Amino acid sequence: MQREGERSILHMDLDAFFVSVERLNDSRLEGKPLIIGGTGDRGVVASCSYEARQFGVHSAMPMRMARRLCPHGIIISGDFDSYTTYSQQVTEIIREDSPLFEKASIDEFYIDLTGMERFYGCWKYAQHLGGRVLHETGLPISFGLSVNKLVSKLATGEIKPNGKLEVPAPKVSGFLAPLSVRKIPSVGKQTTQELVNMGVRTVAELRQIPRPILRRVFGKSGTSLYHKARGEDNSPVEAFSEKKSISKERTFSQDTTNIYELKSILTQMVEQLAFQLRNEQRLTACVAIKLRYANFDTVSKQKRIAYCANDEILLEKMMGMFEQLYDRRLRIRLVGIRFSHLVPGGTQISLFQDQPRQVDLYQAIDQLKSKYGSKILGRASGLQKTKGHSD
Repeated sequence: MQREGERSILHMDLDAFFVSVERLNDSRLEGKPLIIGGTGDRGVVASCSYEARQFGVHSAMPMRMARRLCPHGIIISGDFDSYTTYSQQVTEIIREDSPLFEKASIDEFYIDLTGMERFYGCWKYAQHLGGRVLHETGLPISFGLSVNKLVSKLATGEIKPNGKLEVPAPKVSGFLAPLSVRKIPSVGKQTTQELVNMGVRTVAELRQIPRPILRRVFGKSGTSLYHKARGEDNSPVEAFSEKKSISKERTFSQDTTNIYELKSILTQMVEQLAFQLRNEQRLTACVAIKLRYANFDTVSKQKRIAYCANDEILLEKMMGMFEQLYDRRLRIRLVGIRFSHLVPGGTQISLFQDQPRQVDLYQAIDQLKSKYGSKILGRASGLQKTKGHSD
């Protein structure tokens, strides 16, 4: 029975989503060790089947290593348009049946069921919704139900694949205690190693560390660790809305023909929007540029691209369009860029194009930008001193 003031949060995660979609499209792949990602030697694994995982293959692993571990694995580049289509189908099913839901990524959802216990029963509803997804799309899905987003996500992780688990409030502490600290969301390899060096391997052991010590060792994230070890998480389920595009414009206080200044500002804008994409776990499939000349004539150009949130790729496309569009004889009053055809998807999707070092680099850069602001780091080409301008 739900107690007053207690929340009921459902976390749903499609099992090996890319693999499941590929198998729906080609039944011959069923039961085979399937590896999806960059097919070249410098490529990276974006996803893999549970059969491939038995050989040690995992996402973000260099494809060359995956081939060595699983030489008989079937390697395909993947079809992101198909993944997007199936993700939208699942989203619509959840939208139809849910009072409030958040789409955390292309294959992951949070649903706030608080208050539904008296009408339908939260666990009964979760089973109904999971059954609908499987029946109407053919995609296997796992889910966890608990008092907040943190515990429900951990519950899903423990019961995958094709599983379901409810962790009511009285059982949260016991459920968390034996888990490895590595399973706590946002705890990466470095933090895990530091905790192991402190003799901390499980959540139960983490609870024994006083908050001041965690704060002193890990800074603000130490306080977060303290609360997560106790299953405390007040973050709300944020209502899902499909953002169609993001953009930036820059108007010069003095019209310019300074090519270095123009390219510098374009570089800055691309970097800032690409960071926003990654921070919001989104990708773009269409880039556009707009130039307004001193006489107020406006020209624009757009280009469809493979889904990405990679600075280098987006900058290359944008600069190419700028070179095609720009008339060097005319002064520029305004420049603007837009990323559209946005879809949910984070590092996992970027692995289709990025190399392992790029993934690590972007993660490090984004951590610094999140901590100190998006302008803390940037390419040298974006640091060209510019004349006065207004946003």
